Amino acid sequence: MIENSKNINKLKPVILIIDDEKGLRLGTKRLLESEGFYVQAAENGTEGIRLGTEMEFDIVIIDLKMPDYDGLEVLQEIKKVHPNSVCMIATAFASYETAIEATQLGAYSYIPKPFAPEELLYKIDQAFKHRLLKIESERLKKEREENLLELAYEKSRMNTIVKSINEGIVIINKTGEIVYFNNATLKNLDIDELKIGDKAVDKLPNTIIILVNKYLNSSENIKKSFSTQVEVKPDNKLFVEAVCSPVPHTDESLAGVIVVIRNITEFKKIEMIKSQFVSMVAHELKAPVAAVQGFLNLMLDEKMGLSDEKKKEFLSRSEKRLNSLLTLVNDLLDISRMEMKTKQREMKDIDIKECIDSTVDLLQFESAKRNISVTTSYGLNLPLLFADNNEITRMFTNILSNAVKYNRDNGTINIEVTAVKNYVCIKVSDTGIGLKTEEKLKLFSEFFRAKNENTRGISGTGLGLTIVKRIIDSYHGKIEVESEYGKGTTFIIHLPINTK
Repeated sequence: MIENSKNINKLKPVILIIDDEKGLRLGTKRLLESEGFYVQAAENGTEGIRLGTEMEFDIVIIDLKMPDYDGLEVLQEIKKVHPNSVCMIATAFASYETAIEATQLGAYSYIPKPFAPEELLYKIDQAFKHRLLKIESERLKKEREENLLELAYEKSRMNTIVKSINEGIVIINKTGEIVYFNNATLKNLDIDELKIGDKAVDKLPNTIIILVNKYLNSSENIKKSFSTQVEVKPDNKLFVEAVCSPVPHTDESLAGVIVVIRNITEFKKIEMIKSQFVSMVAHELKAPVAAVQGFLNLMLDEKMGLSDEKKKEFLSRSEKRLNSLLTLVNDLLDISRMEMKTKQREMKDIDIKECIDSTVDLLQFESAKRNISVTTSYGLNLPLLFADNNEITRMFTNILSNAVKYNRDNGTINIEVTAVKNYVCIKVSDTGIGLKTEEKLKLFSEFFRAKNENTRGISGTGLGLTIVKRIIDSYHGKIEVESEYGKGTTFIIHLPINTK
């Protein structure tokens, strides 16, 4: 068995002769071998089919009439397996009908018997050139198909990537028609329907169209990008940023415009909250500063003729205002450190009972002034908390000071601590003012303070419970509020056990 013809020197073709006439077969084989060709020979159709299908020959010369198989049958079997083998029919009985049938089955040409050596060599030379052209054509076709397939895969991959990203993408051609968009476009622009070929001016917000037209209507080749922000839904419910950029041809002329649409609703909300927060801080700082400034101006005005007693009163009131201002600044700094996670913690095991008792002692003077009684109840075998002692003390101080400030005279505060599953549960109940439903919803917001006839004269920064909530959240705990206006409030705090 010889090696496959694909691995043989292609300067000369590999040839198979199939003929039952021994003299012609062997004579032809010797002639071709003397010319440097590699030749195999088969004495009948059966052997010819076996050799011609086991290996791909460049050229196959087939006798038309053989005792076992007709030459056309041999041709057909070889072509089934190796369609690029160039087959020639050798016969002394050629006819028009046979030529047509042989051609239909894939024969390249006829060689009439008997044939001269020059004629045979010429036919083989032409057949081999035909063979090489066929192989090259097949190679180019396969390469083209592979390139097209790779291009299709690449297009499919890119399409999948573009459709899956969160930013909306719209491509508009020079005539203002939408030629591509992804799914995020519909969501980001709150559009129910969009089709390829739609006019952009009919589908996109006017502020985006103005930017697109800068490219489409300009006689210059604009290369820079433009951006705009669009309020798609009112009240900041949907806000997007659109960035428009030119899409150039290979010659740098304008092919169209691409618009990338990013949902910035959350950024706008943060921006608005930040603005509101700054405004609230300015307002809260302004009041005590203005009050102190007013007192000082009165004291410095010699025309007022203030007595020493009055001056002392103004100084005392200024001190209270400055103390409240200092408390506010410290609270703001604490919130800022919590937001930026720069607040240093000293984590250690904390006895929750000891922490609460020390806080109650600290507030004893304030509660005694209004005859408010404080009772504590601790469950058995309370676990230690792994936390920062200053933070936990600050949390209890803010909760209990509120329970004193917003309580009624001769009221009560009840503190109950138990271990519930994976949490230490602390309930702080008071018999104070209580909260209305709408007040409960805003209770942990910055600077929120319940304002009614019962809260007049009660000082505070409005940040105490905000700090409480952030401390609890930082330990992955939770806080709940139960309150009835006019009857009192209960805070229920859950702090995880063993959070080392």
